[in-house]
Amino acid sequence: MFQTRHSVRLAGVATLAAAALLLAGCASSGGSSSGGGGSKNYAITFLPKNLGNAYFDTSDAGGKKAIAEFKGTYAEVGPATAAPDAQVSYINTLTQKQVGAIVLSADDQKAPCSAINQAQKAGVKVVTFDSDTAVGCRDLFINQATADGIAKVEVDMIAKQINDSGEIAILSAAANATNQNAWIDLMKKDLAANHPNIKLDDVVYGNDDDQTSFDKTAALLQTYPNLKGIISPTTVGIAAAARYISTSSYKGKVAVTGLGTPNQMKAYVKDGTVTAFALWNPGDLGYLAAYAAKALIDGTITGKEGDSFKAGTLGTFKVGKDGTVLLGDPFQFNAGNIDQFNF
Repeated sequence: MFQTRHSVRLAGVATLAAAALLLAGCASSGGSSSGGGGSKNYAITFLPKNLGNAYFDTSDAGGKKAIAEFKGTYAEVGPATAAPDAQVSYINTLTQKQVGAIVLSADDQKAPCSAINQAQKAGVKVVTFDSDTAVGCRDLFINQATADGIAKVEVDMIAKQINDSGEIAILSAAANATNQNAWIDLMKKDLAANHPNIKLDDVVYGNDDDQTSFDKTAALLQTYPNLKGIISPTTVGIAAAARYISTSSYKGKVAVTGLGTPNQMKAYVKDGTVTAFALWNPGDLGYLAAYAAKALIDGTITGKEGDSFKAGTLGTFKVGKDGTVLLGDPFQFNAGNIDQFNF
């Protein structure tokens, strides 16, 4: 989930260079074997799908807060744009820097696995959050909500907003985003089983880029003139779709829902473009991921089912099947409650 910018090769080279400098700086200012945490290596680096993304800015800030609480060393690095193998070089560099843990939102289920396995062999703990890798190539996955729960809340919202009848489309992130694809598959099943009068016309991909998502929204509305609703299970996509519709003749006629953050969606809720949308608190997600990394570094848990650990102010969490820790259920935001939140 996600917000991108930037161009291709030169931007990638520049970002890699900047990442190397940042990591070198971290190593010289506390990212050593102690990582600022006494005898434990609490040098923990967050590696989101891409930088410059409001969602990951919030999640990683939650991680930074947690790491400060247990006196570790926080860093964040990442590619300018999300791509299947864009995170591999960062994982390799972090392994060479001997960080204590990498907290990763995976751009691809399999592409980073070889690099992750090398990191684990070097003693680096690897925690995924938001978007998982294959089960065998990380220590833990911090799941923001169950895939079933996310898919169901999105279908329920669009069904309510279009009176359970009409044509809809899905505006997703990248075509290979593992979390997005899992949710979309479940949405399709829910629609087929429980909403026979809703027709899913198309699934399109905005690549977690604001302008691309904006353009894809325009194209959907031109291609499907009877469209009544758009589900966007990505924070970039839902904001771009709402921005397009808010100043068009489709406002009030085409519903927009999905997953978004309160701050980015507040104006669209208040002007009537969006009735309701859902999300979890990404700050809590990053906070929980950081404490999970600490527990792995401490040896309090290994990632096996039944392990439990304390996550600061969030309380105690238990490791479930396949090394998964669940944050909680999605929350619906609307005009009645959106002013209570600031992220």
